Amino acid sequence: MSRFLEYFKSKVIEGGIENINMFSVAELQGENAINGYEKAEKIEFIKNNPCQDVYSVAKSFTATAIGILLERKLLSFDEIVTDIIKDELPENIHPYWYETTVENVIKRQIGLPGSFLDIDAYDATKWGDDYLKYMLTYPLSCKPGTEYHYNDAAYYLLSVIIEKKAKMPLDNFLWKELFYPLGFREAAWSHCPKGHTMGATGLYIRVEDMVKYGALYLNGGVWQNKRILSEDWVKFSIEKGLTFRKNGIGESYSKGGMREQLIVVIPEEKRVVAWQSFRPEDDVQGFIRIASEYRDNEEI
Repeated sequence: MSRFLEYFKSKVIEGGIENINMFSVAELQGENAINGYEKAEKIEFIKNNPCQDVYSVAKSFTATAIGILLERKLLSFDEIVTDIIKDELPENIHPYWYETTVENVIKRQIGLPGSFLDIDAYDATKWGDDYLKYMLTYPLSCKPGTEYHYNDAAYYLLSVIIEKKAKMPLDNFLWKELFYPLGFREAAWSHCPKGHTMGATGLYIRVEDMVKYGALYLNGGVWQNKRILSEDWVKFSIEKGLTFRKNGIGESYSKGGMREQLIVVIPEEKRVVAWQSFRPEDDVQGFIRIASEYRDNEEI
């Protein structure tokens, strides 16, 4: 077990962090992270299933798919959503959708409330059997680009946009472009009743594959000497908080999901850490600080 994982384990077990059931944590560090070696170090705190729902960590993967399409000139941020999904438009669509761009959607500036399509917190049948129609006919609260509301609806819509542009569902597209190239062992993604990948949540992956994804961003889009993402997209998406958000602790950045699922990238240490856990109330800052402030060359 690495020195960092020993330290992390001691903080979880002895650190007094309340109400946390840590399932497992994985680490790629140094040459393993920089060169994209497949073997991540992993420890289990309790026996658990190999794949767990990583909730909103899924949004980072969806944003990455958008980045791939942007770089290939198959999509642009200023495209109007209704032009992309024109064969899916209901008769009573809200008129604001005709002004909504892809950029508005990825920034969640589309006038839908915060709880919209939150299948993790509400009965998934709440929105009927056609989520897209429900969304497009819902009375929007504001013009696109004017207000921010955190919700899962935007990334579900991004999934449909990706499906139209890639000519395949989001999860199939990422198996081809990301999961298989990174050597993911397993991945499954929830779909809506119409078969569209949820995009915002419902992604089930292994913790050791989460750190591979983080290492791809640490390396500027390169994995095992093969470029998978453009360096421009990596820098842009982190700067704008589309795939990862800066933590305010050194150069580190992270992406989290409900119940304390997290990927943390610490460039100063060439380290990527990911964990899967259960905690009734989300409060990831303590663990982010533990991972981001640790230094191999300091006494612990």
